[in-house]
Amino acid sequence: MDAAVYHGPGDVRIESVPDPEIEEPTDAIVRITHTAICGSDLWPYRGQSDREAGSRIGHEPMGIVEEVGDDVRHVRPGDRVLAPFSISCGECEFCRKGLHTSCVNGDGWSGANGGAQGERVRAPTADGTLVRVPERYADDEDTLEALLPLTDVMCTGHHAAVSAGVEAGDTAVVVGDGAVGLCGVLAASRLGAERVVAVGHHEDRLEIAEEFGATETVASRGEDAVEEVRELTYGGANHVLECVGAESSMSTAFDVARPGGTVGYVGVPAGVEEAEFLGTAFSKNVTLRGGVAPVRAYVDDLMADVLQGTLDPSPIFTKTVGLDGVPEGYEAMDEREAVKVLVKP
Repeated sequence: MDAAVYHGPGDVRIESVPDPEIEEPTDAIVRITHTAICGSDLWPYRGQSDREAGSRIGHEPMGIVEEVGDDVRHVRPGDRVLAPFSISCGECEFCRKGLHTSCVNGDGWSGANGGAQGERVRAPTADGTLVRVPERYADDEDTLEALLPLTDVMCTGHHAAVSAGVEAGDTAVVVGDGAVGLCGVLAASRLGAERVVAVGHHEDRLEIAEEFGATETVASRGEDAVEEVRELTYGGANHVLECVGAESSMSTAFDVARPGGTVGYVGVPAGVEEAEFLGTAFSKNVTLRGGVAPVRAYVDDLMADVLQGTLDPSPIFTKTVGLDGVPEGYEAMDEREAVKVLVKP
């Protein structure tokens, strides 16, 4: 089969690799019909994090089950499924408490099981990981594209909002205008925030933020952005979503948090070496909550909203490519020419 393979910074290629096979009775083989390029994939692409050359890449799979192991009970060949970026068993201590990303049997998609930017993947612990799409929506392309962000970015934005403690009537500030930040705006609005201030650097993305429910947007940088947010929120917000992971965005998040407030952080940390923002957190008694989003804990509720037509994160996909176009998709996201790239193998 063909799959995206990482060879070093700026170098992702489509290559022929072995097809995945059933290895354990709890496995399933899924033919990928929809996947995506994630902002976190850009860290190794830009040389800002380590990744083994020759490894397969991608972690947002949706597709059709082709084969299942003897012990798989919840899915069968022909089912349309999507899967969180983190593989989980659904049965261990951490899965039972909703922390599927700490599953003792956990795994990722980028290893020998296929890499989700490819034609097929092997899904270990299929019963715990794969999420069935109701049959009536299995061929509804608009619905499928609205569901695909639930594999990662929509649930991650939701995790930021939940971690920040957003509730009905609140004011929330979202730092970051990438796909996760935009989904954070959508999540805060869904949770009933009365005001949502979106902070970013790109007017076209902030327009999507407004479509997703942002009541105000801030396109300034650095201290100018902090001052503008503080003016808009009369001194800062109790609920701040940090959706980038850079040192500058973390600093901004803590600077705009009101004393006693909470920062929900979900941006994959990259280049965060001098944690000066911790001094701000300490002096203002600001709580830091969040981390890797336990997608499997959120996906069912969010899917219900997508299927009833009250949630649609698909506008984050501003470019669509086939599998051969994945290298082009990386370039587009790296150059900020696309918010998020949809891939249809």
